[in-house]
Amino acid sequence: MEWFYPNWINDFWRIQGLIHFADKTYFEVKGEKRFDKEHIVSFCEEKGMAFFDTARKVCRLKDNADDNFLDVLEPTDVFALLDQMPSCSMVVTTGGKASEEICNYFNSQGIKVKVPRVGESVCINSDRWNGTWWRMPSSSRAYPMKLEKKAEYYRLLSF
Repeated sequence: MEWFYPNWINDFWRIQGLIHFADKTYFEVKGEKRFDKEHIVSFCEEKGMAFFDTARKVCRLKDNADDNFLDVLEPTDVFALLDQMPSCSMVVTTGGKASEEICNYFNSQGIKVKVPRVGESVCINSDRWNGTWWRMPSSSRAYPMKLEKKAEYYRLLSF
């Protein structure tokens, strides 16, 4: 995947459009079913947003995007990523599987945490990184929550 959340069906960029510009279509290419990558990259650079998955290698057990049928073969070394971003003070997971995976990662590093509830956070204090881990609702349309309600949760992040 060249960049994150390119899927037209996923509402992540619509949520960001609502939060920052009061327009859920802000990042869409008018008249096309796609998002404006250059516009998004510029926005992310301005806001200091970076994206990565909680797994480097996965096996999809069914030919769909349902995380219930996702087997993580190689988790991401989150601290190795954060070492490259010394100013990063916040990590956000969007959805249940990503939240479970990062919780497992922190626990494997000796940081005993539980998965926070949607819209809540936990402080991570370690010799490798000090910051806040937030759990947000999935931006997938399959997640049963209205777009506007998802945006309320994402507003908590204050980018």
